[in-house]
Amino acid sequence: MLMTGAQYIESLRKMKTRVYMFGEEVKDWVDHPIIRPSINCVAVTYDLANDPEYADLMTAKSSLTGETINRFTHLHQNAEDLKKKVKMLRLCGQKTASCFQRCVGMDAFNAVFSTTYETDKKYGTNYHENFKKFLEMVQKNDYVVDGAMTDPKGDRGLAPSAQRDPDLFVHIVERREDGIVVSGAKAHQTGTINSHWHIIMPTQAMKEADKDYAVSFACPTDAEGMYMIYGRQSCDTRKLEEGADVDLGNKTYGGQEALVVFDNVFIPNEYVFMAGEYDFAGMMVERFAGYHRQSYGGCKVGVGDVLIGAAALAAEYNGAQKASHIKDKLIEMIHLNETLYCCGIACSAEGHPTQAGNYEIDLLLANVCKQNVTRFPYDITRLAEDIAGGLMVTMPSEKDFKSDLKVGRNGETIGEICNKYFAAAPSCTTEERMRVLRFIENICLGSSAVGYRTESLHGAGSPQAQRIMISRQGNLEAKKELAKAIAGIK
Repeated sequence: MLMTGAQYIESLRKMKTRVYMFGEEVKDWVDHPIIRPSINCVAVTYDLANDPEYADLMTAKSSLTGETINRFTHLHQNAEDLKKKVKMLRLCGQKTASCFQRCVGMDAFNAVFSTTYETDKKYGTNYHENFKKFLEMVQKNDYVVDGAMTDPKGDRGLAPSAQRDPDLFVHIVERREDGIVVSGAKAHQTGTINSHWHIIMPTQAMKEADKDYAVSFACPTDAEGMYMIYGRQSCDTRKLEEGADVDLGNKTYGGQEALVVFDNVFIPNEYVFMAGEYDFAGMMVERFAGYHRQSYGGCKVGVGDVLIGAAALAAEYNGAQKASHIKDKLIEMIHLNETLYCCGIACSAEGHPTQAGNYEIDLLLANVCKQNVTRFPYDITRLAEDIAGGLMVTMPSEKDFKSDLKVGRNGETIGEICNKYFAAAPSCTTEERMRVLRFIENICLGSSAVGYRTESLHGAGSPQAQRIMISRQGNLEAKKELAKAIAGIK
């Protein structure tokens, strides 16, 4: 039931996933230099699960089958499971310094599981049993599943059914006896190309007029009529440069986002989890968002750990590690990073069971967690860039450092000149200094900044989305009553 990283990569080769990039179809997408680092990142979630040192965090006992499964396919059974999830995500971030893409599916599992249970309870539908059978298959085969929620949305001032183009939200275009046909797209989808299956969820609360848009289902990534258009990342074409290594910053690992298009895709009834029950769309959205906002208290913290270490190395290589202001900046980075982790653990520790039996985080604390994530990584990257210095963004290319072209009056090569003038403390070589600066650049400004900076702001909902939930969950009226009681106000 547990695949290895190598087996996972080979399983992708067997799929007929349609991928487009730079206006062309990518046939050998598994080995494409821009895509492969993101696949390596997902593979780490498999290899860690097979490592006895990390088995307690990376694996769990299935509540459906009793078998040992990868925790990324698990339904949380108690608050301890919720805490282990956060610790697992921090570990994966520490091992990859990137987005390992698999948590969106795990968060979707838990949100859909509880929502389908309550939907069936009201309407007598069979969605919950459909989902349980689907998840058993996922657990048995150790599949990667993308949790897809975000629609393109079009005009934000209009409801889904009022858009000038109905495909701006995924919707049902035909209802058949044996299933439904869906059309539309999901945007910003993390790890979607690297997934075996997708779980589609509505993107917002809906009204009766939007019932065709209140749809949730599962489909294989290579389903007929489904294709992906790969999203660009900062500095992504560096990966296409011949012999690229140092300039990549993080050569091995990376993240991935894409636009997922559903061009009249047929979904059999057995994979349908919502088909018009618009009054439960908001519940599914809120629960998924809560789980995913909890996730950021783990994964971003793990990447932050690595960035803090890189900043400390840069200070050492620059010979500035003893400066009091450098020490203070590193302390502040640690303080901010651990504060994010505290919120992730706190909303987990305060978890509670849903009607379906799986555990849900404390929604208020999960939203506080994500609200901090929209800010603190930006402060951490600012401090990392401060410590690294301007050379992080002005130094010559790797090819210049290796060039044997003679340009100096004494016959010095470009490479010799670069290595001479960019040398620093004797504790490192010029190349080692260059490597750590490029690594910091990768997280702060390069391809990994997608997952560490901008995703911290907009992933799992924009900052305002968390503020709305904090307002709803904050129980202001109860706080007013506390003040009245002590102040003597009747």
